[in-house]
Amino acid sequence: MNERPKILSFRMPADASPLGFRQKPARPLLEVERLRKTFPHAIGAAVERVSLSVGEGELVALLGPSGCGKTTTLRMIGGFEPPDEGRITLAGRDITHLPPEARGIGFVFQDYALFPHLDVMENVKFGLRDLSRAQATARASEMLHLVGLHGLEKRKPHQLSGGQQQRVALARSLAVAPRLILLDEPFSNLDAKMRVETRQEVRKLLKASGSAGILVTHDQEEALAMADRIAVMDAGRVVQIGTPDELYRNPATEFVAGFIGRSNILTGTASGMNAETSFGNLPLSRAANGAVTLAVRPEQIMLEPDLQGPAVITGREFRGHDQIYWVQEGERCMIVISGPGAQHPIGARVRLRICDCVVPLT
Repeated sequence: MNERPKILSFRMPADASPLGFRQKPARPLLEVERLRKTFPHAIGAAVERVSLSVGEGELVALLGPSGCGKTTTLRMIGGFEPPDEGRITLAGRDITHLPPEARGIGFVFQDYALFPHLDVMENVKFGLRDLSRAQATARASEMLHLVGLHGLEKRKPHQLSGGQQQRVALARSLAVAPRLILLDEPFSNLDAKMRVETRQEVRKLLKASGSAGILVTHDQEEALAMADRIAVMDAGRVVQIGTPDELYRNPATEFVAGFIGRSNILTGTASGMNAETSFGNLPLSRAANGAVTLAVRPEQIMLEPDLQGPAVITGREFRGHDQIYWVQEGERCMIVISGPGAQHPIGARVRLRICDCVVPLT
């Protein structure tokens, strides 16, 4: 009989910031090398030469629009889709052609996949068949304490809120002590408020358990809030990988600049650390030369009231903590985000001033 797994305890990694985000790459646990997948009658590959790694205890998000290949990539890692090409290793073991149950990976699905006829305790115990009944009950109880559901053991899934069902699914995955958990759009069935609360709970629980995780999402806010690193996907490829801060401050392409947050796109002529544009000479975040495309975040632009200004405010959205303005200047429409203080009415003429380094794109 297998020994009962040890109780999971929280340990902040030595390379983490106070918020829990890693500041340097973790030791690789999972390595995905040049995965490729095509489907009959489809135009092009669903996944094209995807490579990425996940460190011990790290949470990586696969982020991209619908149809970009992120779920197919997750399914290949989990063993639900065989890759046409490529290799997957977990803790140094080649798992490319192993069935899902032989990989030692946990799963949390979009619909939670709870058994409606089983109570919470029995759902969490489901994967603990190698333990005695007493050991399985003790282990499941530990997991229910961890996810904050102690006392709800006898409830059926339909008697729980969406957030509670999601935590039962997570407890069931954590109970078998996997080194890696795959989460496929796990918050899509929750309302906006519950989604914000639950994703922070899940991040804390994963960090407390020590399990690494891969989160598939199309929600940029979700990826920025939860992940240590984000792999942005487009048309079956990973176009950039980095920490949330790196991707937001230094997007590599116009697609990343537009998908991670909002960006205004300008053109100019660069010379070293500066570029000449229609807004004048602007400092760059990195050196470039020749014709360049530049990304300017909405919060990098200041609105200056000017009765003779070349731009006019065409739209405004008040969001409490800030305001979004749509500003037309000739043929170009710019998005500007400013604080809640000074308010500019629609129709007001203004002058735009860029007040920070801008990013040259490739």
